[in-house]
Formats: sequence, C-alpha cells, structure tokens
Amino acid sequence: MSQSQPGMLVVSRGSGDNLDFSAASTSSGRAQIRAFDVTNITEPLDYSTSGVRLGYGLRNSVGVAEDPSTGGIYSVENSADEVERNGVDIHVNNPGEELNFHGYLNDTTERGNYGYPNCFALWNTSIPDLGDLKVGDQFALNQSTNLNDQYCETQTTAPRLTFQAHTAPLDILFQPNGSEAYVSFHGSWNRDSPIGYSITSLPFAGGNPTLPSDSTNTSNIIIQNPDNKVCPDSCFRPVGLALDGKGRLWFSSDSTGEVWVMERTGVSTGTVGGSGTGGSATSAGAPAASETKAGAGRLLQLNE
Repeated sequence: MSQSQPGMLVVSRGSGDNLDFSAASTSSGRAQIRAFDVTNITEPLDYSTSGVRLGYGLRNSVGVAEDPSTGGIYSVENSADEVERNGVDIHVNNPGEELNFHGYLNDTTERGNYGYPNCFALWNTSIPDLGDLKVGDQFALNQSTNLNDQYCETQTTAPRLTFQAHTAPLDILFQPNGSEAYVSFHGSWNRDSPIGYSITSLPFAGGNPTLPSDSTNTSNIIIQNPDNKVCPDSCFRPVGLALDGKGRLWFSSDSTGEVWVMERTGVSTGTVGGSGTGGSATSAGAPAASETKAGAGRLLQLNE
C-alpha cells in the first residue's frame, strides 16, 4: 500500500515461464506491475485491464517499494536463466538482475516496456558481438531485422542499476528519509560458484540511486555469508525485510528458518547464524555462518 497516495495498492505479477513470449503482449497481464485504487471497490478487479500500468516486460519483480521521500516506485527484478546470445551460452554472468524505476502514483500516464522477454540488461561485457554495449544496456539474445540491440536500446526502458546475474533480489526497503534502500539477495541456484546470499545497502539522493547506471560496484554488503560453499541449502538466505519504529532492520532467512533484527550502532559487533544449527549473536561474536560488515550494527536472533 502506498503511503504517499492512500488507497493505492501496487501489485507485481510475474511471467509464466523462464522465457514467456506471450508476456510481450500487455493484454496477457503477465510480467507487469500495476497500481489499483482500492478505496471504494465493490467487486474484484481484473488485473489485466484495471488500474494503472507501472510497466510491462518485467519478468519477475518480486520486490516493490515506494521511496518515502518522493513517492517514486522502485522494483527489483529477477532475470532469465539458461540464455544464449547468437548461439553462445552466456548464462553464467548474464543477464543481470535489475533495479527499475516506475514513476509516481499521482501520475496516471502508463509506463512502457522494460524489455522482457526480448531484451535484457547486460552485466558482464564478455558476450558475442558486444559492439558499443556497456553494463546496464538492454541487449537482444539474437539479432534479426525487427528485434536486435538497437530495438532494445530505443524501444525499452533500461534499469537504473544492474546487479550480478543470479543474485536473485527478493525485497527492497527504503529508509524513511529515502537516503538508502536495502535489498535482500536470495542467492543463486543456476551457477557453479554460488553468489548473492546477502543484504546490501544502496545510497539514494533526491529519489535516485547515486551510483551510475553502468556501475558494477552496486553491492555495499552489510550482511553476508563468509563462505557460500554450503549454499543454498545450509546457509543464510535472506528474503523479507522490514523496519520497525526504532529504526531496526528485521529480515528472514528461509533456508534456515530464522528471523533476525539488526540495530545500527556504527560498529560491527556480531555475525548472523545461518548454518541451520541455531545460536545467538552477541557482541563477542556468534556462529560463523554469516557476518556483518563494518558499520552495520548489533544483531539479535529471534527464533531458531
């Protein structure tokens, strides 16, 4: 629910498959984010035709948040797996996950195409026929007369930031003053060397991320596993995020069945237990399955 526009509910709907080509049509209702005024509804709304479309071509935007300082809507996108470009397997490092901007809820202008299932965000530039592409640019998997890199550049909306492929962002949460956003990266399943499994902080100013759109240094990690070799089954794997009235960050780990709360103190005083064996974080340390970075805060485990 929006805080800047009371009564407005923002709903994300994912695709029907890894590459769901029917989602390219707005009438499918899939791979979209829409906003609905639910103040005085008397009957169910049709997702595909009702409300205001905040974007389509969004494969799996699991995390959606409103910037409290501006009312701007952002999402974090989980991109496709097992992709090839011009017949060459590039899935290990491409396409990147995305941070997308969707405008404001007091603007009734519908947003356009964010690319999927035809265009994707470039993370690693070691791909066939790179040309002038840089990190964050939209690219096509194959080149044809009607669908190619030029089409992706001119006809789709590129992400504000691009994250490493397969890190799987599942939630985004802003500080009340809009100065930073937290993102939970659930971690990879489709990669020999596991990546992700962390919570990061993204700096914002004036409603925009301060990092350039072609940055590859987007991960100011505040909580992570010191060793991802046991991931994904036996490590800290964050999902949901929440802030309470005291400014403490609450987060869950689904693979270990844990809920944690972090209080910012300006110093690193603990680690996160994520080994599946339980334990509590204290100022003297804790189970060494996950760790906080310098300046993160004090941690408390709420369940085992």
